[in-house]
Amino acid sequence: MQVIHVRSASMRGKTSPPIRIEVRAPRAYQAPGRIAGLRRAAQAVLQRHGLKGNATLTVALVDEETIRRLNRTYRGIDAPTDVLSFPTRTEISPGVRYLGDVVIAFPYAARQAQQEGHPLDGELALLTVHGVLHLLGYDHDTEPARRQMWAIQREILHQLGFPEIAPADEGTPGS
Repeated sequence: MQVIHVRSASMRGKTSPPIRIEVRAPRAYQAPGRIAGLRRAAQAVLQRHGLKGNATLTVALVDEETIRRLNRTYRGIDAPTDVLSFPTRTEISPGVRYLGDVVIAFPYAARQAQQEGHPLDGELALLTVHGVLHLLGYDHDTEPARRQMWAIQREILHQLGFPEIAPADEGTPGS
């Protein structure tokens, strides 16, 4: 696991306590720079929201059967999906918060990227940003909430170098 130090503008050059972003992925889903890209996407969300230190989260790339099983167990939907988030916000040791898990179906994401005509790593960045926003309490179950969440996603994706990528369900609240 790599430890990422998040700098806060208010700290004027001082490094805050570490935020740990663990990425789990089978070798078959790894490519040069991919794991670092997922960490950067998660870190961008945390930085935008001013989250400082002593927090941990996990991003996992899984197959479709795994995400289907999770979707069935936790949402009652017996079908694969692109991303699931499991917020916890529990204290795992004194002063250290576990924000939760973001689980991304790699084959599903690859298909979505191909259908939308954009890079796979951009799709993975979108799904990571989307999932981490859910860990921080965002949702898209109403039109105003969806507009807010989608605007933040677009802003962060632009910052990450993927300005052309937008959520596939841009017009549908609750998807």
